[in-house]
Amino acid sequence: MIGIIVALPEELTTLTTKKIAKGESDFIAENIMVACSGAGRENAIKAAELLIEKGAKGLISWGCAGALALDLKPGDLLFPEKIITSKGKTLNITQIWLAHIKKNLPIIHRSVSLLESLTIIETSEDKRNLYQKTKAVAVDMESAAIVQTAEKAAIKNLVIRAIADPVTLNLPTAVSYSLNSEGRVILNKLLRYVLTHPQQLPALIKLGLNFRVAKNKLKAVAKHLDTIVGFDLNTTA
Repeated sequence: MIGIIVALPEELTTLTTKKIAKGESDFIAENIMVACSGAGRENAIKAAELLIEKGAKGLISWGCAGALALDLKPGDLLFPEKIITSKGKTLNITQIWLAHIKKNLPIIHRSVSLLESLTIIETSEDKRNLYQKTKAVAVDMESAAIVQTAEKAAIKNLVIRAIADPVTLNLPTAVSYSLNSEGRVILNKLLRYVLTHPQQLPALIKLGLNFRVAKNKLKAVAKHLDTIVGFDLNTTA
């Protein structure tokens, strides 16, 4: 059985119409179980451990990521080869699983390094600085934790991420103002902020459109889940 971890309900919709609450899991196919973790490292670890307890022999980190490299645009698909943790440690993705993807998945994607962040990266300047420092082309908050948990359990791992925001886009203040501790936007707080700061509206619309593009790419990939999970988890070479 393969376990897939998504952080947010919006990312869950790219895989299934089922409603899976934070911290819970359910089967979306005979051999595929999905857990909705909530945002951040600790939530991702708990979800990964839950799937392993339920019998997962391989874990996939699934969802959106933010660009750090200038040439990445919304909707670009990443299958990272390496993850750089917030402490600077390099983690390797299961290479034979990646080789299976490259051979069998008929979708254009990039094999790159992905950076872990413990917080949301809000400004274009911060994104550029992180790229210069690490050379990782994108960033997310969950993949490193999922890969480390898989390594600890001696099972295979894979990361599938679509770019939701480019380097040039600053996170609108309205979003950072309305985020809760789980990285989710509280709609009432967002609307109240926009009513008093209407100049934020264009950036919010742009962010929403970018996120939709990323979700559409993930939905396209989800059509090939049979191929992705068709990898023999017992393969050692």
